[in-house]
Amino acid sequence: MQYISTRGQAPALSFEEAMLTGLARDGGLYVPSEIPTMSHGDIAALAGLSYEEIAFRVMRPFIGDAFTDDEFQEIIAKAYAGFRHDARAPLVQLAPNHFLLELFHGPTLAFKDFAMQLIGQLFQASLSRAGKRVTIVGATSGDTGSAAIEAFKGLSNVDVFILFPHGRVSDIQRRQMTTPADDNVHALALDGDFDDCQARLKDMFNHFEFRDAVGLAGVNSINWARVLAQVVYFFSSAVSLGAPHRKVSFTVPTGNFGDIFAGYIARKMGLPIEKLVIATNQNDILHRTMETGSYTKSGVVPSISPSMDIQVSSNFERALFDMYDRDGGAVSQLMEDLKSGSFNVSQGALERLRETFASGRCSEGETMATIKAHIEKSGEVLCPHSAIGVKVAEEHLGATPMVTLATAHPAKFPAAVSDACGVNPALPPHMADLGSKSERVTQVPNDLAALEALVHERRAR
Repeated sequence: MQYISTRGQAPALSFEEAMLTGLARDGGLYVPSEIPTMSHGDIAALAGLSYEEIAFRVMRPFIGDAFTDDEFQEIIAKAYAGFRHDARAPLVQLAPNHFLLELFHGPTLAFKDFAMQLIGQLFQASLSRAGKRVTIVGATSGDTGSAAIEAFKGLSNVDVFILFPHGRVSDIQRRQMTTPADDNVHALALDGDFDDCQARLKDMFNHFEFRDAVGLAGVNSINWARVLAQVVYFFSSAVSLGAPHRKVSFTVPTGNFGDIFAGYIARKMGLPIEKLVIATNQNDILHRTMETGSYTKSGVVPSISPSMDIQVSSNFERALFDMYDRDGGAVSQLMEDLKSGSFNVSQGALERLRETFASGRCSEGETMATIKAHIEKSGEVLCPHSAIGVKVAEEHLGATPMVTLATAHPAKFPAAVSDACGVNPALPPHMADLGSKSERVTQVPNDLAALEALVHERRAR
């Protein structure tokens, strides 16, 4: 299995090389040179298996000879051992033909744990075997950072630096990043928004002298292994609802397009997905693009769903690569145009996008109303991001079962939930002392040279 860049100018890599590299040296994102498929029988055989067994069967074709079967099964077992629900990703019924996929039973109460716990174990196995050390720098709009820190804290061969937008994450999200006491983790509050964090991260990867000097590695959803891990729960949930004998639809609250792109990969592998619905908040660039064909940045407006406050959706590049028939030159030109604030999707590529994805937008008021309504209708307490997914899903319900991805535990956003419905969701007992822990955080300017100097200074030698 080889991995190629969406911009067509970087060398093809193996799974392990692509995982450790993160962003390709031409600025593109790695994708498989071809998508392995699962037959009707292969998918049917997943019924009744544990989440770990499904994960092994779904992901195994993508990893090539990076790990033996026994090694990979052990990695998967370690990755999900800390989840607090035996099903890992349980389904809850909200209404006739509408189901909620709870993805918040991992260590940091967000869907990012599914990918980050796995990638932490993959990195550990690979680096230990090679005797290498890396510096991980990540950018987060809230949940990726805490999941990365939880996965990599205390490891002897990794330094972790997480950039998050100062004042633009919830208190719980911030504390999850700033309270770990491990020497190898560093929480950096950047003066700017998430797009600034993501831009500086990409700048570091494109500064090859710095990148090589510190052994830079990435665990954002630019990393293919992150996307691959998320493919699994599309299979596990669809099979629970009767796939492959019946079709299933999914609605995904998304900002950076990684989670819904994982659903697209599941569909390409043969999972009978009828609809893939993009759900956006008021920062609705993806929905606007689907409607108009113009990807135009309009500035980020802070919201009660901060993990979706994004205007540059990195993984959308992976989708565009396929919609443009894997033409790296065409994708490179679009990304160059985006530096000026916008690009236009060609008519052919837009038609393909619309054949694959639907979309919807949810305002702040609608988000609040959805949280309140579902307390009354089903007793389910939704985080703001999950509520956006539920509201948009309700606009696309039909005869096919719809699964909405619940991306975070409501206790991560207690103020927003309480304001919406009067319920103050409590953290699980194992996190009850989070508010009393000391914080370690460094506020940093939106300046590449300053950030690189800090990483050089603080990483272990």
